[in-house]
Amino acid sequence: MQDSFDRSITYLRVSVTDRCDFRCFYCMPENIEFLPRTDLLSFEELDQVCTRFVERGVTKLRLTGGEPLVRRGILDFIKRFSRHLGTGALKELTLTTNGSQLAKYAFDLKACGINRINVSLDTLDPIKFAEITRRGRINDVLAGLDAAQEAGLKVKINTVALKGLNELELSAMVKWCGERGFDLTLIETMPLGDIGGDRTDHYLNLDTVRTQLERDWTLTPSTHRTGGPARYYEIGETGQRLGLITPLSEHFCDTCNRMRLTCTGTLYMCLGQDRSVNLRDALRADARLTKLNAAMDHALTLKPKGHEFVIAPGRGGPALKRHMSVTGG
Repeated sequence: MQDSFDRSITYLRVSVTDRCDFRCFYCMPENIEFLPRTDLLSFEELDQVCTRFVERGVTKLRLTGGEPLVRRGILDFIKRFSRHLGTGALKELTLTTNGSQLAKYAFDLKACGINRINVSLDTLDPIKFAEITRRGRINDVLAGLDAAQEAGLKVKINTVALKGLNELELSAMVKWCGERGFDLTLIETMPLGDIGGDRTDHYLNLDTVRTQLERDWTLTPSTHRTGGPARYYEIGETGQRLGLITPLSEHFCDTCNRMRLTCTGTLYMCLGQDRSVNLRDALRADARLTKLNAAMDHALTLKPKGHEFVIAPGRGGPALKRHMSVTGG
């Protein structure tokens, strides 16, 4: 599959649920109303749609949410869908999680063919963790990370850089990740969804963060590329890798190779744009999948050259109404 700018689309991110057991303040309001479960694609429908993407050239698929591991039956879905790893059509099946359920699922995920996961963790301070997540317990996440390593899963930590909250901890996070053998990716806050406040107060430019980190660490630009948004650096002292995702200070769209499928079957061509295609209706309208294929073809023509995120004093509200948990983090 190729879009209008000759970018090959080989990566699909799939939100299996908008629900989450955390309420991270930069992601959603505390009193968010989740979608009725009847609105979600069934696992059979998710399998059909995702299989068609694999047949058409997607080689990497990431399961996201919300928190994907809170959806009942998710492990059975992963077991079935991992058949595409066995055929070689799918090169990698991965997962992004907040880590709260990893102690329960880590070994089963590994047995299903998932070898690598991303875990969202913004602080190692239990009090700040509770403040950011509003209801999470850091000990659950740390136990999950222990289980993931014991199971043989390669772990990358995703940390949202937050001014006034964790900006003084980021060097310590690099050190901790190095000691655990984790790669680390730092992410600028993204203006998605109404969180009941202004994100400007917590926005950190990662170029400034990188300069600060270079006082403690030797960061060498890396040739490592995933086709994704991160710029990578090798950390001389730890041997691990640092990624920087900068949707606001520096756009990263030229090599974008992905689309995002929501749990309701809406396909977004860009995290930062609202143009979308309804694959659920196309799937349910035609058992031969002719309409599904046509909808996917149409989606490729709608993928924009880049997003248009902006954050500045007085402009810290959402660029888009939908929350990250809907689109898939």
